[in-house]
Amino acid sequence: MKKMTRLLTIAAAVAMLALPIAAKTVIAGPGTLGQDQCTPENKEAYYAAFRESRTTDQAKAYDQAKKYLACPPGEASETQTKIIDYLKKWVGAYEDATKKMRLPQLIYNDKKYPEAYALGREIVAAEPDNLKALIDLGANGYLLANLKNPQLSNEAVGYARKAIEMLDAGKTVESWAPLSGKEEALAYLNYTIGSLTLDQDPSGALKHLIKAAQIETPLKKSPYTYSYIAVAYESGLYAKQSDEYKRLYTGKDETPESKLALANINQLIDRMIDGYARAVALAGTDARFQSGKTVWNEQLTNWYKYRHNQSDAGLSEMVASILSKPLPPEPTPLTSLPAAAPAGTAAGTPTTTSSTTPANAAKPGGAKP
Repeated sequence: MKKMTRLLTIAAAVAMLALPIAAKTVIAGPGTLGQDQCTPENKEAYYAAFRESRTTDQAKAYDQAKKYLACPPGEASETQTKIIDYLKKWVGAYEDATKKMRLPQLIYNDKKYPEAYALGREIVAAEPDNLKALIDLGANGYLLANLKNPQLSNEAVGYARKAIEMLDAGKTVESWAPLSGKEEALAYLNYTIGSLTLDQDPSGALKHLIKAAQIETPLKKSPYTYSYIAVAYESGLYAKQSDEYKRLYTGKDETPESKLALANINQLIDRMIDGYARAVALAGTDARFQSGKTVWNEQLTNWYKYRHNQSDAGLSEMVASILSKPLPPEPTPLTSLPAAAPAGTAAGTPTTTSSTTPANAAKPGGAKP
């Protein structure tokens, strides 16, 4: 069995692109053959053709094996019983291998995501630690956002988390294609988690989005990455600390505690400004991003003016230079006031026009954003 599986694997590597199409045609073939097609002579011919083609033309071998197995076994001899058992195992191994080859074809080439994730569900159910399948399903999960299918999105996040866990534990795959390697896989796995959990857990999503943005992939140059980071700050940490500030300090005299709380809030606002500025800068004049850019620029201007005494002086210069600066990490909470506290007052805390992902900010499309 192991020898046969190795042969399957070797041949599969050579015929990766052609096999899924051939297999689809064959699988739709005979169910139960007529009695005239199941004569002893025909069965011997099926088996002989199978043996002749199993290492050179697996699609043909599969066809012949299915024909043999479709014949009623009748009173099979010991030799025929062994042949039937062998063919069943070979056919099962072939079908498993075919499924694994069809998965990347469906995802990367055909972009048939519901069909791909249905097939992926079967593969992962049979092999929970199939890292290649988990990477293909998890790294492309962000593409499911436009389908608005919570079940598929949740499955994709689960695949991505499991893949990251295995990669962090030192597991690897024989081929990363079409990804360039481990780092690119991690970027897209983190991006899937961050983008698909942004509404439910913005603070958790933020950590994954920042990781995705730090790796040299197309994600690092996508305005969506940074708009999501800004939104994650805005609807997560900022919203929580802003509500806490209002509960504890609104309508009361300023105290060292209230100043410290405001300084921590301002740290978050500065990260939001940075994220929106990067999104605006990367959007540039690209027609694909203009509807999103309008929203990002509105948010950027709103927060920038709050932090600069309602002035937008220097905003254009800041956007022009923002991409030359490293992405700031999550701020460490302050335990004492900085020497010179940034501008801004409790009374000036703005109410944003959007605390969730902008409705008209289109999601990334295609294999990569």
